[in-house]
Amino acid sequence: MAVMKKVLVTGVAGFIAAKTAEFLLNDKVEVVGIDNMNDYYDVSLKNYRLNSLKTHPNFSFHQIDIENKAALQKIFIENKFDVVFNLAARAGVRYSMENPDIYMSTNAQGTLNLLECMRAHHVKKFVLASTSSLYAGQVMPFKEDLAVNTPISPYAATKKAAEVMAYTYHYLYKIDVSVVRYFTVYGPAGRPDMSPYIFADKILKGEELPVFGDGTQARDFTYVDDIAHGTILAAKPLGYEIINLGGGNNPYSLLQMIELMEKYSGKKAKLKLQDKIAADMDVTWADISKAKSLLGWEPRVGFEEGIKRLMEWQSSKADI
Repeated sequence: MAVMKKVLVTGVAGFIAAKTAEFLLNDKVEVVGIDNMNDYYDVSLKNYRLNSLKTHPNFSFHQIDIENKAALQKIFIENKFDVVFNLAARAGVRYSMENPDIYMSTNAQGTLNLLECMRAHHVKKFVLASTSSLYAGQVMPFKEDLAVNTPISPYAATKKAAEVMAYTYHYLYKIDVSVVRYFTVYGPAGRPDMSPYIFADKILKGEELPVFGDGTQARDFTYVDDIAHGTILAAKPLGYEIINLGGGNNPYSLLQMIELMEKYSGKKAKLKLQDKIAADMDVTWADISKAKSLLGWEPRVGFEEGIKRLMEWQSSKADI
């Protein structure tokens, strides 16, 4: 891990950001976290993650939005950051088709606001969370040097905008940038709009489980702890690099995931097949050779073990 004394983590109450902040705090790094605590999904889950972070003496939290440049500037004036981890984003392919405006204002303008604050306050390292959704239609396994100029959802398009704006600030102002493209992240306390959380919840409750398409669509599922470790490793000086963080093995289908959930819950899923959504990718599969060579990173938690942990948490979690 790069030497860090104080960092900014945006979207800190989110699934990946909270775990990243937790690992940084465990490494004695001082973490300033910001989050707008929006109600895209149940805020009680965000508070559950946030309350765990607040037990650390080196953690401070500010409820602000990265779209609010004046509020961001105040944070940068009051703190000297070694690294900015921008993990705040409007996420979700389907919701972006319904509300493209907020995706543009958060994912693109919010990133620009952070870069402007970094430029003004001489912060030299930026880690930007991006997405495998950019690879739609490309040859697998997906390599970082593929041209990703044809995004098929507003979510992917706004993430591409953030990536290229970060490059511009690297070129003009020598900000060191690591873009980490995440591949379907899952694990305990995950986002409730994502299939692993939805499927686990529905199976445990004995409810009908909606599956868009025939269930053969596959993802390069990556456990949240592995993603957080890779994100932190990406804080090393690299110039400007785009790095895949994914499982790196053959992708698993939704039906395979459901089968494992049935195994570790002892319950049978009640599938309800629905029409496939046009903006959904059929398969994602990461080439992670760059993460191995540049960061010394590769995933440690296998898919079956990860699903087992998810089901254990989902079945035993206290009211959130």
